[in-house]
Amino acid sequence: MSARANKDVKVLQGNEACAIGAIAAGVNFFAGYPITPSSEVAEFMARHLPLIGGRFIQMEDEIASIAAIIGASIAGSRSMTATSGPGFSLMQENLGLACLAEIPCVIINVQRAGPSTGLPTQPAQADVMQTRWGTHGDHAIIALAPSTVLECIELTVTSVSLSEKYRTPVVLLLDEVIGHMRESVTLPAAGSYHCDSRTVPEGDEEDYRPAACVGDEVATLARFGGPHRFHVTGLTHDPHGFPTMVPHEVDAKIHWIVEKIESRADQLAMNEEFMVEDCEVLLFSYGSTARVAKASVRQLRDQGIKAGLLRVKTIWPLSGKRLKELAPQLKTIVVPEMNMGQLVLEVERIVAGVAPVRHLGRVDGRLFTPDQITEFVRGEVSA
Repeated sequence: MSARANKDVKVLQGNEACAIGAIAAGVNFFAGYPITPSSEVAEFMARHLPLIGGRFIQMEDEIASIAAIIGASIAGSRSMTATSGPGFSLMQENLGLACLAEIPCVIINVQRAGPSTGLPTQPAQADVMQTRWGTHGDHAIIALAPSTVLECIELTVTSVSLSEKYRTPVVLLLDEVIGHMRESVTLPAAGSYHCDSRTVPEGDEEDYRPAACVGDEVATLARFGGPHRFHVTGLTHDPHGFPTMVPHEVDAKIHWIVEKIESRADQLAMNEEFMVEDCEVLLFSYGSTARVAKASVRQLRDQGIKAGLLRVKTIWPLSGKRLKELAPQLKTIVVPEMNMGQLVLEVERIVAGVAPVRHLGRVDGRLFTPDQITEFVRGEVSA
């Protein structure tokens, strides 16, 4: 059967693909507020969630949107919202609540150029550090970055799965190019994606400890309003969920919400490698910039420069394992990003001087071209 006649092959926009992935993962509650360039996610969910018994609510702003999905998650729903830079900024306080109270939810952030209103219709990759550190206090976060429309489906499913499994908010970091570009995608068969579910308590209600920190085991999460009564708070709390100022309980809680994620950095790592086996120049990239970087690798190889690409899909927690393995063979690591220098700081920290690290930034609201990256690398090699 030709692709033209195959009904499972669709031309999809990245934002639409995220919504399809969310529904495939069992998301049944979406609350959001329209904002360029993510609005298509909400529009798709508004049309399709009610058809499968789900609920869509347009909230009055982004603060209310993330509050609503946190509440829906506590009540037992798989919940999601979508936004862009200014809206993501408004969500930071409640994002911290979800981190500390360990509430599963997914936030899609389709990045645009900023700060402030910036360039609403143009791409950027400048929310990387905000995603990691935007909410106050010590915490950890999981953030994934797709580079294709198919990956928008796959990584949305993964985001929901990781959120449920580890009781944590997960951020899916697109940029405007990935959100709005269209590609031909073969839709997965119904039920083909595995998605983890949160574990629920089965024992005596009196023994339920919703915030227990035992080894590396994530505590169960009861459905609020059921037989297992529990307290939800943004205050630092004890294993039963009630506020505490006891030093060893506070220490245990903060260490837990960080280490349950950071200790799994290598386990959560998802990378794509392209021509890295013998490379002497490594392009380290993500999102739409990585698509351009791959074309640049081909150009550089044609010009006799042994280049390769390491594309990270897991932005946070960032595993340094593969970088450390490759660093001794490298003459240069180049990190192209649509920002003034964000993930490059982590690359420098991980490599720790074993190989020189160079940043190539672009902040004019335009995507890199292969020639731009190629010429930068040629200048570094000849220097």
